[in-house]
Amino acid sequence: MGIGTKRLRPRKTPVQARSVETRDRILDSAARVFSAHGYAAGTTNRIAAEAGLSVGSLYQYFPNKDAVLVELVRRHVADGTRHLVDALGAGAPGSLEDWVGLLVDAMIANHRDDPGLHQVLFEEAPRPPELLAELHGLEDRAVVVVAGILRSLPEVRVDDIDTAARFVVVTVESLVHRVVATHDPALDVATFRDELVTMLVRYLTSPR
Repeated sequence: MGIGTKRLRPRKTPVQARSVETRDRILDSAARVFSAHGYAAGTTNRIAAEAGLSVGSLYQYFPNKDAVLVELVRRHVADGTRHLVDALGAGAPGSLEDWVGLLVDAMIANHRDDPGLHQVLFEEAPRPPELLAELHGLEDRAVVVVAGILRSLPEVRVDDIDTAARFVVVTVESLVHRVVATHDPALDVATFRDELVTMLVRYLTSPR
C-alpha cells in the first residue's frame, strides 16, 4: 500500500458504541459542511466545529478531509445500492416498464437527495484502489439483481441478459448523474425520467 493510499484510510475502526457514534457524527457533519461550502472550503476545522468536537478529536478518526470524503463516498454508494436492491426486490413482479421506472426513480431519488454533496463526492473526492474495488462490487450486486428481474419478464427480447443488465445499470447511473446531480437546466427531470424509461424499454424489447 502506497503513502497516497494510506493517507486516505481512517486512522481507526471504532468498536465501542461511543466511538461509533462519534465517527458517525463526524461523517454526518462533514456531509453538511461539504454540501454547504464545497470541497475547497470544507476544511477539517469546519467539520470538527459542525460536529462539536476539537479538530484533534477528528484527527483521531481521520487523518485529513480527503479520508473523510472517501468514507462518505463509501457510505453513500453502499446506502444507495442497498435502497435500490430493496426497492427492486420488493413486491410482486410487474411489467418491464414498471421495473425500469422503479430503477430510474430509485436512482433519481438517490441523486436528488443532496445534489451539492453528491457533486463533491463524485467529482472531487479521491478514488483509492480499495474504494474503486468496493464501488465495482456494489455495481456488480445491482447488475445481478437487475439480471434476475429481466429473466423473469417475458417482454425482454435481448439475447445476453447479463450484458443488458449491466448496460441498464450503467446507463441509468451515468445519465441520472449527468442530468440530476449536475442541475442540467436544459432538461426537466420528469420529462427526462419518462424518456429514459422509454429508451431502455425499447432497447430491452426490440427483436434481435
